[in-house]
Amino acid sequence: MATDIVGRRRGTGFAMVWAVLLVLAGLAMIALPLEAGLGIAIVFSSLIVAAGVLHLIFAVVAGSFGGYLWRTLIGILYMVSGIYFLMHPVRALASFTIVLGVVFMIEGVLQIIAFFGIRALPGAGWMLFDGIVTVLLAILILAHWPSSSDWALATIVGINLLISGTTRFMYLMAHRRAPSATV
Repeated sequence: MATDIVGRRRGTGFAMVWAVLLVLAGLAMIALPLEAGLGIAIVFSSLIVAAGVLHLIFAVVAGSFGGYLWRTLIGILYMVSGIYFLMHPVRALASFTIVLGVVFMIEGVLQIIAFFGIRALPGAGWMLFDGIVTVLLAILILAHWPSSSDWALATIVGINLLISGTTRFMYLMAHRRAPSATV
């Protein structure tokens, strides 16, 4: 029984460190939203460039001239836009923020519409609530764009990291305290 608890603690140690790092990263992003947003924009832009490179690599094995041409053009488009965003991270952040606002608006409207299809089910009100909050967040982002670029992306990601890290940490603490099952 004692070895089971020691094993459980060892097994959750790295996961607890990861949870604490998520919390710290979330707090840093909330505290420094512009800097964190620019970092996110640079990472996304680098991923766009990498996707362009992969399109060019896989264009060679497309199987037909049309496939080759299509993948090559897409690869070039990705690379040019990714490099442009890397050279202009503030514009990238503004672009990604407006996309986030539009996605939130569409998601919120779709959730509200979906609510009307399931409104008789228990708990359906939570979908309506989620849809309304998502639409309000979209309005907040879009109505204040481009100045919302200074805070929106990093704050939302930061809150997500903070909540994810906290819930993981609390789960792992409960897991460590749980009595071991006997065989």
